[in-house]
Amino acid sequence: MDNKLNDLTKNLKIEELSKKLNEYLRILKLVRRPSRDEFFKVSKIAGAAMALIGTIGYLMYVLMVILPKLLVGI
Repeated sequence: MDNKLNDLTKNLKIEELSKKLNEYLRILKLVRRPSRDEFFKVSKIAGAAMALIGTIGYLMYVLMVILPKLLVGI
C-alpha cells in the first residue's frame, strides 16, 4: 500500500515539474535580446527610479532622526 502511494506521489511531482519546465521553455522561446537603445533606456529609467527612492529614503531619515535632535537643542 505504501509503495503504491510513494509511486503516485513521485509521478505527481514529476508531472508538476514537467509542467513548470514547459511553461519556462515557452516563455524563453518568446524572449529576445534587447537592442542597445532599449537596454540603455531601461537602464536610465531604473537608475533614475533608484536615485528617486534613495532620495526619498534619505529625506525621511533626515526628518525622523536628525531634525528632532536639532529641534530639541533649540
